[in-house]
Formats: sequence, C-alpha cells, structure tokens
Amino acid sequence: MNQTIMLLPSITMAFFFLMVVRTCNSVDTIAVYQNITDGETIVSENEIFEMGFFSPGSSKNRYLGIWFKNASPHTVVWVGNRKTPLTNTLGIVKLDSHGILSLYDGSGSVIWSSHSSASGINVNPSAQLLDTGNLVIQDGNILSKKIFIWQSFDYPGDTFISGMKLGKNLITGREIYLSSWRSADDPSPGEYTVGYLMVKGKYPQVYIRKRSVIETRMGPYNGIAFAGQPNYKLNPVYIYKGDMVLNQKEMYFMYTFSSTTLLLRHITTPGGKLEVWHLNMHNQEWMQDLTFPQDNCDNYGLCGPYGSCSTVTFPNCGCLKGFELKNPEELNPGNWTSGCRRSRALDCGPAEGFLMFSSMKLPDTQNAEFDGNMSLQECEVACNNNCSCTAYANPNISSGSVGCLQWFGDLIDVRMYPQNGQDLYVRLAASEVLGSKKGSLEVPLFSLSTISRATNNFSIDNKLGEVGFGPVYKGVLEEGQEIAVKRLSKFSTQGLDEFRNEVICIAKLQHRNLVKLLGYCIQGHETMLVYEYMPNKSLDWFIFDDLRRSLLDWPQRFHIIHGIARGLLYLHQDSRLRVVHRDLKAGNVLLDCDMNPKISDFGLARMFKGHESEANTKKVVGTLGYISPEYAANGFFSVKSDIFSFGVLMLEIVSGKKNRGFVHEDHHDNLLGHAWRLYKEGKSLDLIDASLDKSWPVSEVLRSIHIGLLCVQQRAEDRPDTQSVVRMLGGEDLLPSPKQPGFFIQGSECDLTKNISLPSSLNGVTVSEIIDGR
Repeated sequence: MNQTIMLLPSITMAFFFLMVVRTCNSVDTIAVYQNITDGETIVSENEIFEMGFFSPGSSKNRYLGIWFKNASPHTVVWVGNRKTPLTNTLGIVKLDSHGILSLYDGSGSVIWSSHSSASGINVNPSAQLLDTGNLVIQDGNILSKKIFIWQSFDYPGDTFISGMKLGKNLITGREIYLSSWRSADDPSPGEYTVGYLMVKGKYPQVYIRKRSVIETRMGPYNGIAFAGQPNYKLNPVYIYKGDMVLNQKEMYFMYTFSSTTLLLRHITTPGGKLEVWHLNMHNQEWMQDLTFPQDNCDNYGLCGPYGSCSTVTFPNCGCLKGFELKNPEELNPGNWTSGCRRSRALDCGPAEGFLMFSSMKLPDTQNAEFDGNMSLQECEVACNNNCSCTAYANPNISSGSVGCLQWFGDLIDVRMYPQNGQDLYVRLAASEVLGSKKGSLEVPLFSLSTISRATNNFSIDNKLGEVGFGPVYKGVLEEGQEIAVKRLSKFSTQGLDEFRNEVICIAKLQHRNLVKLLGYCIQGHETMLVYEYMPNKSLDWFIFDDLRRSLLDWPQRFHIIHGIARGLLYLHQDSRLRVVHRDLKAGNVLLDCDMNPKISDFGLARMFKGHESEANTKKVVGTLGYISPEYAANGFFSVKSDIFSFGVLMLEIVSGKKNRGFVHEDHHDNLLGHAWRLYKEGKSLDLIDASLDKSWPVSEVLRSIHIGLLCVQQRAEDRPDTQSVVRMLGGEDLLPSPKQPGFFIQGSECDLTKNISLPSSLNGVTVSEIIDGR
C-alpha cells in the first residue's frame, strides 16, 4: 500500500496536523482485524471527511480524529482519545469480531475503545466513515436496515455538524452535548459545555456552561431555530432543516444540511463561545457566520429576576414595566444581580391581567411548562386561572403554529431586542395593567377603605340598584362630595374587559353630557368604578314607569333629547378619540339634579384613531332593541350604529314605551314598526305619550318623531350623521322622507342573534357573543 506523509507546519493556523494521506484509491471502511496505523487514513466515499492520526497545534501528542479532508486550515470535528493522548506514532486502530473499535498504544494496551458490543462473534462487523462525518460500526448481516452498533455522532467533542443529535436519552439518562477543547493544542475536555435539552418536560433551549455554571443561554427554540440571535439570517444558499424531537424516549435537536459547494459546522471554543462557520468548497475557506455570546446582554441573568437587558440603553439593565429595583441602595450599573420586584403585589384578584412586551428574548424556561396544543387565547385563560402563573407566550413563530409556555416563578434572563424578538405576556396587578394601557390614566385610584367609609361599608341602605355586572351604591367622600360606586360582582365571570375599557376610555372624555368618572378602586377581589352622583337616576326610571313618566313634561324630554345628541356629537366628532358607544339606551342616560342628561357606561365603547370611523367584530355587544341591523347581522359597527340606538331612544322618549316588548292589539310590530305605520298613515301624533298634557308644540313633536325614524332606517348609509341630527333638532329645514326602519317586527333582532349568549342587564338584554373579536 503506497502512502505519502504530508506535514502542515504553518504556525499561523489555529490547528496544524501531521497526518498521512493516501495517494492510492481511497477507502472508507475498516474490516475486522484490519490495522490502521499512524500514517494511514480512511476517507469517506466522496472525499468530504478523513480519519487518521493528527497532532493539534504545537503539540506533539497524537490523537485519533476525523476532519474535513479538503478544508484549509484542516479542521477536526471529532477526537476519539481526547482524554488519553498517544505520546508517539505507534498507535494502531483495530476492529474486532464483536464490533469493538479499539486504539492501542505501542505496548499493546487499549487507551480508547468504542465500547460497543454485539450478541455474538459472527456479526461480520465493519467500521465505515460516512460522508456526513459520522464513523459508524455496522452488523454486516443487517446492513440494509442501517442499524449501527456504535457511531461517533453519539460521542461528540467540540463540534456539531449536519446529522448529529444533541440532547438526552430519557431511558438511559445519557446526555449528548458539546464540550470545548482545553486549548488549541489540547483536545481534552475543557471548561465549557453546550447543552441543548437537559430536563424532561421542559421546553428546549441552549445553555453554554462553564463547569456547572450557566454562562449564557441561546433560546428557547422558536420552531425554526434557537432564538438567542433573532437578527441572524442563515445564508439562503444553505439547504438547511432543523428538527426538534420530543418524545417519551429522547429529546434532541438535529439539523440536516446538504450542499455540493458548502459545509457547515458549529464549534464550542476553548474560550466559551459558540461559533458557526461555513466552508466554501470552491476556495476551501472557512467563513464565520455567527459567534455567541455576542454582547453584554448575552451574559446569563445579567439583570436578575424581572430585569430586562437592552444594548441600546445605559445602563444595559432595567426593570420590566410594573417592577422596581429590589435593592435600589445597592444600585451599580455593572451589577443588577438582585434584580427587580413587583411595584404592586399580586393578590390573585379578578382584575389582574397581562401586559404584552414585544421583541423580547423569552425568559429561561427551567421553571416553565409547555403545551403544544393550546392557542395563545387558551394559554392566556390557563395562565389567568392559575395564580402561580407569572407569564405566558407562544414560543413558536412558524406560520400558523400554536403552543403555550407558562412560567411559574421569577422571570430570568430576559432581554429586549431592537427588532425580531417575541411577544411575552407578564402578569401584573390590576392597577398596573390599567396604568399601562393607552398611556397613563387621568383618574385617581381610590383605596378600598376610602370607598368603604363613603358607602357605610356598602350598606344596603346606600344601594341604588343593580346594573349588568353588579350593584351600585351611593357614597359621600370625607370632603362631602357625593359619589356613585359601581361594584363588580365577585361572582361575575364577565365585566373585567369592560371595566378596563371604561376606565381607559372615559378617563379621556370630558363633556357636560357625559357622566364624569372620578376614579376607580382595585384591591384584592374588589373592582369598582367611582362616578359623580346623579340624584335623578337614569332616564328609564322615569319614562318607563306609569307614574313617574308624568313628571317629565315635553320641554324636559326635548331638552334631554338635545343633550344626548350633543353628547354623541362630542363622542363621534369632537373628542380626542372618536368613540362609538355601542350600548346607548335609556338605562345608560343618567340625569343630574337639573335633569341634564349624561351618557354613561362606556364598558363596551370602542375608540378609533385618526380618520377611522368603522370596524368589524366577531363579538356583538349591546342591548337588544337598540342594536343596529348591520351590527347584529354582520358585526359591522360605526357611528351610524349609535345613531340607530339614538333613534330608538328618541321614539321611546316621545312615546314613553319600550321598543322591545311593545304591544299593540292591531299588529305585532315593535315600537319602530308602530311609529312607521303611524307616519305612513299621517297619524304620527298618536305616538306621543298619553301622560303628557296637551301643551306640547305639534311641529316640535312631529319633527322629533321624523328625526327618530330617519335615525332608525334599515341601511346605515341612509341614516344622518350626528352633526346633521343636532342641526335638524335645532332647525326648521325641510326633512327628507324616512325609509323603512330596521328591526321593525317584534323579535326580529333575536332571529339574527339566536346564537349569542344573553347575560342580563338592567334595561333590556345585553348581547355578548362567545367569540371575542374586539
């Protein structure tokens, strides 16, 4: 067998080797009892990898290794006897009949072995170096089944290449991980290891450890790659596929990479970095694609519990919103290991919620649990229902993916990326959630003790009544101001979103015809809204009562109609944000001591920005009898939806009758249908409330009915806008003829909302569909 020895002595290389390269036909297999001596090599079929003896760097020790054959500088990917070097060139590699590959020194002692075993001696084994770089020992009798007695990929060194697994065998407990060389001259295991999966039942991520201490963390796995470098883009010419396998037997990550002109390797350096290199086979040069850790924020847990690291700020560390420094007196820009604590403690109250942090590196998953079948919405519900759950996220960014990670305990090793991070939802106290939405709130937070004293400990004598989500109490603050307190029922599973929405929405609205929100209270299981007190209660308390309706004469009723219209005009046009109320009704119009109307209850309101004026939703909310046709049928709402409700309300004020439940002996129409019949017959004055005296002006009553019918027309585009309504109410211009109203037949709105759940409300039925699309 002709052989030529090649010496590569360049001292500028990271490694240099003394090896033998065959000049005759290359072979890739070692047969039973075939000796491979120092100076001989085997080469994979397509001459990608080579195995033989080498000396690393300036060392004269000899090692059995596998390297890329044609790369410059020559790069080792696996070392057999890394713990027991040969001190001479007398080493011999031999495969015995049991399928055990052994390395012998000059005295005949075994200094390294594959430790493989077979059931007998007649297995006809062979050792083969594959083009993947994997040295495998096979049973010659079952080659077609590709069953390996042993493979080098199960015992990696500092390098991870295509087809290799890194993870853990859950049956044997054996971990497969990378370990650095001690130095460029010494391939024995160094101080650093890279492990992908370590604990059964935990979500996969990558750790770089120095001895047993975590130095840095790449991850968790995001369904495509490990998420520690979100701005790293793999070369598009790579043919790359990553696979994460989690089952009862094993957990591992493996990538497959195939290219005729490129090779890829990950290496753990003696200094504790994980580097990714590719080899261009045209010029045989290694090109570095990635090094990790890359910056200060890659240091594990740098900012402590609930701290967040960012390279664009100084200091790099800061507390997540809703948290504050745990030990501010120990503040040191270079040492945040004490981390942060909550600004307000959790109490597992019903109004606690989650704040979304965008473009984040998700926290360490050692104290997290994963469910691969849950949607993000289901994940929120599950985390919300468990008081120990501190955060949740969908870790998988691949298209259409589902998955739920829930953290229990402190959030460690969080950082914010300038872009391409992931969304993290962190549990906060109710007041923190409210204060974080839509900017800072402009209404004060009342203590429970203050509200309790004001309402005489929520005495039954102070109770004003019940609304959709709980009781309302009258109270008097210490300075003498009268208040109304809406208290969310402890037993209600609804209303929290509405509560948050109302605080955020009405805090930004100030108008004489809108009820004023004085503040809110969130403490323990108590959730309350504090309003200015309206001594004359709500409009429905008057107009739908046989005795009290007579207390409202026509001038008062017309004044109330005007006030409601002006309040709507402010919401729709003049406020900082355009607001669609979505639940305008008699029960949500309160009356002050001078009988001035004030629109209340903004729990279902929707705010628009800029030139927006309409939207579509899968969640139809409001009260039957007031909901517009396009909203009930298709979930489409706009300012014209409120105009429809206002038209219903106008006709109710004129007639003193409810739209829903209206009864007439001659037909089955509701109030809208009845008003429409009378209008067509020229008998609109028959609609007016019989309790009113005869002093009302005919033209003003007829005009009000006419405007009401214009507002309740079937098609939204036929209805006037709010500004036109206000102008028509105050003018005498000729009005257009109204077209047929929507929902003029009794119960027709129920037909379109028959699949919608209907929780009770103070006035009518509040509609709230199960699917939330707001």
